[in-house]
Amino acid sequence: MNASKLKLELRIDWSEIDLFGHVNNLAILKYVQAARVNYLEIIGLMQIQSNTKIGPILASATCQFRKPLFYPGQVMVYSNVNSIKNTSFIIQHEIRNDKSEIVAEAQDVIVLYDFDKNTKRILPDEIKYKIMEMQRIISDNQMEPSL
Repeated sequence: MNASKLKLELRIDWSEIDLFGHVNNLAILKYVQAARVNYLEIIGLMQIQSNTKIGPILASATCQFRKPLFYPGQVMVYSNVNSIKNTSFIIQHEIRNDKSEIVAEAQDVIVLYDFDKNTKRILPDEIKYKIMEMQRIISDNQMEPSL
């Protein structure tokens, strides 16, 4: 299960609990953000941004909340890229509780952006290759690498 996705495991914090006794939806979006940044670091996009005025931006984010998540516990975010285009790619996230039940599903559209010119940039072949290689490694090795 989830062998073709990058896994990020996080601890649920008491401060993430809302008035109704479950993890607030905003906290789930923060888990997705952590997984997104984890993926971008692994493929090298965060390093590009630190060296140039070009970097990834979040163009779109959607999330479908399936069931409540409770404290205490762990949350696992499984991420994979399912579409690569000229200037963007899509990261799918599956958020699971420590019983491996799906609690939410999210999708991020990442665009490479030139902050000096305020315009989209074409994804370099090197980044496309790193994304495809990451997906191949995860799939071939039946592994769930994480930072």
